[in-house]
Amino acid sequence: MSDDKERTVELHYEGGVLKLPVFTGTEGESTIELKTLLGSTGMTTLDPGFGNTASCSSKITYIDGAAGILRYRGYPIEDLAVHSTFLETAYLVIYGELPDPGKLKEFSDKLRDNADIPADMGTLIDAMPRNGHPMALISSAVNTLAAYYEDSADPEDEDQVELATIRLMAKLPTIAARIYRNSIGESPIAPDDSLDYVDNFIRMTFGDKAPTGDLGDLFNKAVGMLLVLHADHELNCSTATVRVVGSSKADIFASVASGINALSGPSHGGANQAVLEMLEEIRDSGISIEDFLEKVKAREMRLMGFGHRVYKNFDPRSKEIKVLASQILDQHDSPDELFALALKLEAAALQDSYFTERKLYPNVDFYTGVIYRTMGFPTNMFTVLFALGRLPGWIAHYREQLHDPAFRIARPRQHYIGSTERRYPGQG
Repeated sequence: MSDDKERTVELHYEGGVLKLPVFTGTEGESTIELKTLLGSTGMTTLDPGFGNTASCSSKITYIDGAAGILRYRGYPIEDLAVHSTFLETAYLVIYGELPDPGKLKEFSDKLRDNADIPADMGTLIDAMPRNGHPMALISSAVNTLAAYYEDSADPEDEDQVELATIRLMAKLPTIAARIYRNSIGESPIAPDDSLDYVDNFIRMTFGDKAPTGDLGDLFNKAVGMLLVLHADHELNCSTATVRVVGSSKADIFASVASGINALSGPSHGGANQAVLEMLEEIRDSGISIEDFLEKVKAREMRLMGFGHRVYKNFDPRSKEIKVLASQILDQHDSPDELFALALKLEAAALQDSYFTERKLYPNVDFYTGVIYRTMGFPTNMFTVLFALGRLPGWIAHYREQLHDPAFRIARPRQHYIGSTERRYPGQG
């Protein structure tokens, strides 16, 4: 970020004129700094949802929604999705640079060494309601990590933050898999240090029921790619929550648990589930794809998984996963009917000018749900997989904030519209 002292904007208000500095980001975007606004004018800004407010400066992720650009630390998501692994991408997001082979092996070995969870913690997870939503269970489990690992809960100790980073990355797949197996009445499977990160998670989750051969390879590749695609997405709701909680100097475990809770909301992490529900509705109603799209145009039905709040063009995360989705469909002996229906719906919508003129293209959520369903994940695990992918981003933002010279506890203002002063009855 650069500060051009000669570049300002002027705010004209009843009491005078306030000059506000303009900062320029590395990609040329401009940001007006408002930190003197309240003290100088007595006024605040009103920005519901913070859609126009930059709460921090960050070096992690760049998004240009109009151009369909997403980059982690400068690297286009399209390159990372095809050429990188999840662990390599996680290292990049957290530490700022792609690791050389030695550093990547060291990172991977540390995760293998820390993948087990304490026996008492396993007992605690097993005692949780097995029919509870896994996001509630996983956030509870992550929150307790600070109690089991007090030696890595101090945000002001860099060594402890680093150790907590490794423990979070290593243990979250183990926790998630155990919660899933509890939900289906199966015994937990311990981590296997001979397997890589993604393969180990799939084995801990499905055991001998995991797909094998070419289809198994495709599924493992799909999970790895989807985790890469979800590794960070700038200041979305859950990442902003991690930063806000972390700004109080809460430990990284509590902060990440808060991000998991934010992600659990259907408006954030539930989009891929909504796609499946739409596809089920199309299938169960017997309506044709063409008639369904006509009802969408008439605003009688909603087209889920198309368009994005940020991207006004193709979601750059959707391109490569679409290719992989088609390959899985071709390889599967008995492909999921919703999977095939999704691809037919996509093809029909992209041939209709109504949707293309409105830049309603498939986003990453359109494909994730059908792929996970085909693999055998229940719907309530989709958001857990999202959390596994987003974990590096949450960690990176937490760590970056600790070293930000402008670091301060988050404290948004409000625009008060309640009652003026009232007297308590009988007090005059």
